[in-house]
Amino acid sequence: MLSGEPAFIGSLRALATHPAARGLADDCAVLDLGDETLILTHDMMVEGIHYLPDQDMADVAWKLVATNMSDLAAKGAQPLGVLLGYMLGDDAKDARFVAGLHEALYHFNAPLLGGDTSSGGPPRSFGLTAIGKATHRPVPSRAGANAGDILWITGPVGGAMIGFEALKAGDTSNASRPYRRPDALLADGQALARHVTAMMDVSDGLLLDATRLAHASAVTIAIDSARVPIAAPEARRNEAMRWGDDYQLLFTLPPETACPVPATPIGTVIPKGSAPLLLDGEEPADKDHLGYLHR
Repeated sequence: MLSGEPAFIGSLRALATHPAARGLADDCAVLDLGDETLILTHDMMVEGIHYLPDQDMADVAWKLVATNMSDLAAKGAQPLGVLLGYMLGDDAKDARFVAGLHEALYHFNAPLLGGDTSSGGPPRSFGLTAIGKATHRPVPSRAGANAGDILWITGPVGGAMIGFEALKAGDTSNASRPYRRPDALLADGQALARHVTAMMDVSDGLLLDATRLAHASAVTIAIDSARVPIAAPEARRNEAMRWGDDYQLLFTLPPETACPVPATPIGTVIPKGSAPLLLDGEEPADKDHLGYLHR
């Protein structure tokens, strides 16, 4: 019997037989079309799960675009456009959503190409499909990390956690911006694409996403927690590595390769052992709570 997100995705793998699907084990579909490679991804946002019910809909629109753009960044892709699935609400909220969508699409240079609308909710839900093209082939994947590689991250984790807490307290200033309006590191992803052995974005928590990278590459990843940059108080380091929504890029490079973007080395790749992830030399005690999963 199916149980939760991993089991459901596992049941879909029998249907995802096209090579572009990458076995549903990657951030995006990668579809070769002649001399070009299209990168396709789809993310959803649901009221009460991905955003607060009273949140400014302009921020919801921004984040919906940014999360998809971050998936493209993990492939080193250049955005071509987006398709929107939108559940209508009241006129004022719809207008705020359109305003935020305009800001985000302009910021990421990704035009709206079409989509669909529906009535419904609450809770309301929205979906966005982003289309990009590869800037380097082969296109990076979560697979490919080799024993001896160095694990890197482009920036701190925990900022979205602190931002969410600020927003819940009513603060809509820059203190909550990392949660409300994350960025997508498209330029960094494009610069990294030709150098990395594996790459993904950190959306569900550093430790959970590192575990996914390890599984895809059939290796073990060893992280030194003290080296992980955090945007939270030191006492909350453990939470910051698990909270998610930070949209940094997590990638591996051969040890002799200079990193072409600002980033921090936080661990190493070692031959596959009994656990996919080691934290400070040991398997995490709470290995079932490494990050965010839909249950």
